[in-house]
Amino acid sequence: MIDRAKIYVKGGDGGNGIISFRREKFVPFGGPDGGDGGDGGSVYVEGNASVTTLRQFRYKKHFRAGRGTHGKGKNMHGRNGEDLVISVPLGTVVYNEEMDGSREVVADIVEKDQRALVAVGGKGGYGNTHFASPTNQAPRTSEQGRPGEEVTILLDLKLIADVGIIGYPNAGKSTLVSTVSRARPKIADYPFTTLEPVLGVVELGYKSFVIADIPGIIEGAHTGAGLGIDFLRHIERTKVLIQLIDGTSESIIDDVRNIAAELGSYEVDLTDRPRMLAVNKIDIPEVRSRLPEFREELKDVGLPFDFISAVTGEGTEGLMKKTLELVLQSEERRPVITMGKEETGFKVFRPRPLSPRKTGRDGEKNG
Repeated sequence: MIDRAKIYVKGGDGGNGIISFRREKFVPFGGPDGGDGGDGGSVYVEGNASVTTLRQFRYKKHFRAGRGTHGKGKNMHGRNGEDLVISVPLGTVVYNEEMDGSREVVADIVEKDQRALVAVGGKGGYGNTHFASPTNQAPRTSEQGRPGEEVTILLDLKLIADVGIIGYPNAGKSTLVSTVSRARPKIADYPFTTLEPVLGVVELGYKSFVIADIPGIIEGAHTGAGLGIDFLRHIERTKVLIQLIDGTSESIIDDVRNIAAELGSYEVDLTDRPRMLAVNKIDIPEVRSRLPEFREELKDVGLPFDFISAVTGEGTEGLMKKTLELVLQSEERRPVITMGKEETGFKVFRPRPLSPRKTGRDGEKNG
């Protein structure tokens, strides 16, 4: 999954105005009739629901809008250059990167067909018609078209999902996603098997929500350690977090506190998100025997918790039902911040389920 790309974009140059004079029979001294150059096209970034990664920018990194054509005689203006529209996934933040490396947010693309201007095309130059005056009736002056704007922009894809599963490597996050949805992530028994977020759709009766498996967090992730910041940013947009705890850990309470510290140290404070705890691997006899100990340790944490087995599916249905309740509650109260302004609702990128959705008696789609 390509989730960050830096590209160079340039607006089209404006066409030149020209120097031209009327040439007609019996009109020996025709006046100026040089046309203006056309305006250069502009470059836009647009949200496209059918695009899911920034893979298209892996090799193609230069984008230019069409340039305006030059003017012609007989006051004929040049044709404007064609605008260039670059399609990006929903959830892409567009930054304008300066020469010194500083960045400024241009747009946060969260809606289909949402469009943001990133490079303005150059204006076309004036032909000599514009320079005629009572004292200069035959001007031999025209204007060149202005160059289009050149910028380097950074595209940063942050997944839009309802629920994010976080936890240490090998906690069983990928297994849980595969159990509760139709997603089939790569699963193996070694750290950082998941190298990119995996999205799945959980369907519960008439309702559904999108769940994301966020690759493992380790101590110091907020500073870039491990897979660190590259994946912490993917949970910025989630409404609910499920912290999956490895039941074989020496101290599950330390795991809970350490993950909370990483969330709080990230540039966007994530500790205010509704969060649930789920102790995994209760299918292992040694883990099941420690459940009374776990209950005692977690009762003072102040977060709801469940005990599950992602492998056998035990407890996962109840966990998903509680998660759905938190999602619905968060939709009612949580605003979206877009370009510094609060908006009602919460934009969610919903992958299409692999199975066709059934319809109710009224003919409307469920969910």
